[in-house]
Amino acid sequence: MSNNYYITTPIYYVNDVPHIGTAYTTLACDVIARFHRLNGKNVLFLTGTDEHGQKVEKSAIKASMEPQQFVDQNSMHFRNLVEKMNFSPDDFIRTSEVRHKIAAIKFWQELEKNGDIYLGKYSGWYSVRDEAFYAESELIADKVAPTGAPVEWIEEPSYFFALSKWQDKLLEFYEVNTNFILPISRRNEVINFVKGGLQDLSISRTSFNWGIPIPEEENHVMYVWLDALTNYISALGYPEDTEKMQAFWPANVHVVGKDILRFHAVYWPAFLMAVGLPLPKCIMAHGWWTNEGQKISKSIGNVIDPFGLVDDFGVDQVRYFLMREVIFGNDGNYSRDNLISRINSELANKIGNLVQRTVSFAHNYNEQKVPNVDDQFIEQMHGSTIFQNISKIVQDNASLIAEYNIGGVLNNIMWIVGEGNDYMEKQAPWKLRKVDPEKMLEAIYTLLEMIRYIGILLQPFTPRAGEKILDILGIDKAKRSFAFLSKEHVIKPDSKLQTPVPIFPRIEQKV
Repeated sequence: MSNNYYITTPIYYVNDVPHIGTAYTTLACDVIARFHRLNGKNVLFLTGTDEHGQKVEKSAIKASMEPQQFVDQNSMHFRNLVEKMNFSPDDFIRTSEVRHKIAAIKFWQELEKNGDIYLGKYSGWYSVRDEAFYAESELIADKVAPTGAPVEWIEEPSYFFALSKWQDKLLEFYEVNTNFILPISRRNEVINFVKGGLQDLSISRTSFNWGIPIPEEENHVMYVWLDALTNYISALGYPEDTEKMQAFWPANVHVVGKDILRFHAVYWPAFLMAVGLPLPKCIMAHGWWTNEGQKISKSIGNVIDPFGLVDDFGVDQVRYFLMREVIFGNDGNYSRDNLISRINSELANKIGNLVQRTVSFAHNYNEQKVPNVDDQFIEQMHGSTIFQNISKIVQDNASLIAEYNIGGVLNNIMWIVGEGNDYMEKQAPWKLRKVDPEKMLEAIYTLLEMIRYIGILLQPFTPRAGEKILDILGIDKAKRSFAFLSKEHVIKPDSKLQTPVPIFPRIEQKV
């Protein structure tokens, strides 16, 4: 079984600015990528920007800019979000890059060579905003797409991909690979769509120029979705870098919003089947966010800016909230009150307080050191029910992340935090100090070891806070992966503790 793990976000359309949905998708991928790295996997985490199409060309003209200049400027917003949210991608792909154009052209040529592309004439409803074609039956009103975007009737010469011929093969594939589309509710939607009958797909346009030109056909540019989907292999050096392709393809998971599931679960697999490449192992579709219960839209003016959120509340706090507030795969609701409540009740009161009280106690009553307990006590401590449960949690977390149950992992971490706070109250080291100083030191050691587990496990979610906790405990930087979550690697007795600093300051509500 390969130790390589390849995870991708969708590539984000440069015509938009990053919003809460963008931040959420990339954050989920970042958490999963960081988790697998800490679990010893060789991870490749890809994100990037989708930069071609009619909408971009129109926007560039409106801004009196060349399209390349326009996309260079707008792509930076998404790179800035990577910095702001402390994401850790290994690569950032742009569809205007040479490496991507080479791959997309080669991919087209392979489709053509295998007899899956033919020249015809397209006439039908097209949405510039969605860069998508819609059947008459899909329109929700006169000239309105299911997404609410306006559509226009288009007639032009077009190359087509023979999508209809892959209908049965796709249905067979879904039948055999039951976890290919997650969650299951989304899988059923896709199967029903494909069973409803697939039409051949228009994959070139002649009415604008900002795109990848079709080989030996200067009037046509590649349909933006065929171009965009190829990013997942162009980033692996397709077609030249066979070694990287072999190492990381097929992708373990493409994480996408539910609005672009069809492109990833129907068109992309059909394209890959047509060129004879393996299909990704999973398409994980997550839900949409509302703002205080209201649908988010530019026209209402309630778009949530992730940059502003981080400025107001802190990067780890926002990361924690977004992963904690909603079951991954479901729709979620952003509420400022809920965000503040999570920060104060869970991060400040539970995690921050546990670290502060424990380390301060060791500072005040044990010369700023980890208590010098013996091996027998450590053996006994790790054999206790609480540590057996913690050990089981470490095992369970790997299974949960494999199922994209991010919330389940956080529940487990918060269970350890809860046990730590309960243990502190039951043991009451401030009372033991007067009656049984040795037992007091054993209690403090137990709490510090629990905090070590919490610090290591928090790293994928709140990387800076996790690092701060482990720094305070004096844990060697080389000993912070999940491999060190065992009794063989306990916090070192008699080692120096740093001065505790607030990990998660409380947010004071302005009345």
